[in-house]
Amino acid sequence: MVSFSAVAKRYPGGHEALRDVSFSLQAGEFAFLIGRSGAGKSTLLKLISAIERPSAGSVLVNGQNVGALKRSAIPYLRRSIGLVFQDQKLLYDRSVYDNVMLPLGFSGYAPREAARRARAALDKVGLLARERSNPVQLSGGEQQRLAIARAVVNRPALLIADEPTANLDREAAERILEIFLSFQQVGVTVLIATHDLELVERYGKRVLRLEAGRIA
Repeated sequence: MVSFSAVAKRYPGGHEALRDVSFSLQAGEFAFLIGRSGAGKSTLLKLISAIERPSAGSVLVNGQNVGALKRSAIPYLRRSIGLVFQDQKLLYDRSVYDNVMLPLGFSGYAPREAARRARAALDKVGLLARERSNPVQLSGGEQQRLAIARAVVNRPALLIADEPTANLDREAAERILEIFLSFQQVGVTVLIATHDLELVERYGKRVLRLEAGRIA
């Protein structure tokens, strides 16, 4: 599903965020990506989703070489990837329901099918009763669950998340992790970047550790 081979990423100015990174994730696997702030976790996730391109080496996602993709092909790659960002990037001028509907507007679904998928995603994360609320009215944990619903509404094969439990209390963080686990149980590949080592140890999943841009 995901394969990195001798990947490096250098930014303008010479900063090398990743160096000689190699690993593979199999379809349906669940893994945590850990490391200190600045270790390269966010950069690694951006390479998977083609937000950034590798400076060296190869990144394969579902058999596609991300670094060689034409710009016009990137939206098609991202349809198979669910992205959950730490800052959520929710639209506060739209309802909870409309936030989840947004990705479906680019996928060509008929209105009735799009509505069915949006409500199914909200139900999966326990927010169907709040579909007409504004995201501002939700708690931090609820906003993160909304971001997950939006990420999975297209039923992606791969779900990646950057610090999805940051700034949440323990109960809310565990609920978020249980939602990710439920997707893995139906075959979705999941990669979560986190600094919460207590949470990582509790779930006993595979761990990828980044140290100064390298897999330790």
